[in-house]
Amino acid sequence: MSYVDEMIERVVAKNPAEPEFHQAVKEVLNSLRPVIEKNEELYRKEALLERLTEPERIVSFRVPWVDDKGQVQVNRGYRVQFSSAIGPYKGGLRFHPSVYQGIIKFLGFEQIFKNALTGLPIGGGKGGSDFDPKGKSDREVMAFCQSFMTELYRHIGADVDVPAGDIGVGGREIGYLYGQYKRITGLYEGVLTGKGLTYGGSLARTEATGYGLVYITDELLKDHNMSLEGKTVVISGSGNVAIYAAEKAQQLGAKVVSMSDSNGYVYDPEGIKLDIVKDIKEKRRGRIKEYAEAVPSAKYTEGKGVWTIPCDIALPCATQNELNLEDAKALKANGCFAVCEGANMPTTQEATDFIQESGMLFLPGKASNAGGVATSALEMTQNSERLSWTFEEVDAKLKGIMANIYTQISRAAKEYGHEGNYVMGANIAAFAKVAEAMTAQGIV
Repeated sequence: MSYVDEMIERVVAKNPAEPEFHQAVKEVLNSLRPVIEKNEELYRKEALLERLTEPERIVSFRVPWVDDKGQVQVNRGYRVQFSSAIGPYKGGLRFHPSVYQGIIKFLGFEQIFKNALTGLPIGGGKGGSDFDPKGKSDREVMAFCQSFMTELYRHIGADVDVPAGDIGVGGREIGYLYGQYKRITGLYEGVLTGKGLTYGGSLARTEATGYGLVYITDELLKDHNMSLEGKTVVISGSGNVAIYAAEKAQQLGAKVVSMSDSNGYVYDPEGIKLDIVKDIKEKRRGRIKEYAEAVPSAKYTEGKGVWTIPCDIALPCATQNELNLEDAKALKANGCFAVCEGANMPTTQEATDFIQESGMLFLPGKASNAGGVATSALEMTQNSERLSWTFEEVDAKLKGIMANIYTQISRAAKEYGHEGNYVMGANIAAFAKVAEAMTAQGIV
C-alpha cells in the first residue's frame, strides 16, 4: 500500500466521526501523490505525514456564562494548534452551533496550507465554540466572550498563537475577547487580529478576504485571456466575505446578482445594491429576505437554490460543503465557467471533481480566500512595529500577495504535469514550504 493510502486509512481510523477532517486530509494527500511518491522513503522514515496530519495540540474547555434571564449556560470551546513549522499558530475563531472538534480540525489543517501560500511566517491553527451569537444581546455576547477568553488566554500570545474572527466572530466579538485578554494578562499586544481601528486593527482587514478572492479571480481570468468586466457573478452568503467580494467585483465591472443566508437567497437581475445589504447585515443584523422587501427588482426564495441562477462566475462565500454535485451540474448547464471559493471548503469533493473534469476553472479556498489571513499577518506586523499603514498600502500589499499566490499555484501545477489543476498546485506549493521547514527543525 502506498504511503498516501496508508495515511488516509490511518487518519480515518484514528479520527472517527469527523467527516470534514477526513475530507480535507483526503483532498490534500491525494493531490500530493506525485510529490510523496518521489520522496516516499524519506517521508516514511521521518513520519512526515503522520506529523502533518496530527495537531501539535488540541485544547477543549467548558465555557459557562449567564444569560439575560439569570440562567447559567454552558458551551464548549476549542483551540486546535495544528502546525507551527513556519510561524506562530494563526487562524480564526468560529462561533456557531455546528462547531465540534472535527470541524475545527479540518479548518486548522486547511489553514496550514493557506497560510504557507501567503508567503508570510504564520503557522496553522483554528478555534471556536458551539455558542450561537444570533439572537443574543450585546451583554450576553460579552459574557460569553469574557468566559471564553478566561480559559483561552493561557494558550495564546503575540508570538505563540494569534486568533482572528470567522463565522459568528466579527468586530464586536473580537473587541470583547481582546478586552478580556488585556484585563487578565495586563498585556497590550497583537494577540488577536481583526481588531477595531482605534486599538490596533488594520485598515482593509474587513474587506481583505472578499477583495482577495476577487483579486485572485481576476488573475485567473487574465491568465485565460478574460476579465471580470461585464461578467455575471453569483455569490452565496451575505457576511463579511460575500459583501466585500461583491463590492470589489462590482468595482471591476462585474454584475453581482445574488446573495444568501442560512434561510434563503435573493436574486436581483439588475445587480445587488450593496448599500442596502450592508444596512441589513452590518447595522441591523437582519436577514437577507429584507433585501427583497426593500428592492422591487429582487426576488427572495426560501431554502437552497442560489446555484441555479445563470451566471459566468460562481463565488461560494457562505460555509463548508454548501455547493454539491447537483449544484455544480446546474452551474455548468447554466453557462458558468469558473468557480472560485470564498469560504473554507464550500465545495464538496464530488462537486470539485465534476467542475474540474467538465473543463470549468476552479480555485480552491486555501488559495482564493487567503487574503483575510494574509492581511491579519499584515496587522500583526503593524502591531509589532507600532505603526498603522494606510488603506492603500495594505490593499496594494494584499493585491500583490494574491497575485503571487496565483503564480505559485499555477507554476506548481504545471511543474508536476497538471497544468490548470489549481487544487493540486495549491497543495503542492504549500506542502513544499511546510515539509522543508519541518525537516529542517528535526523530529518535533
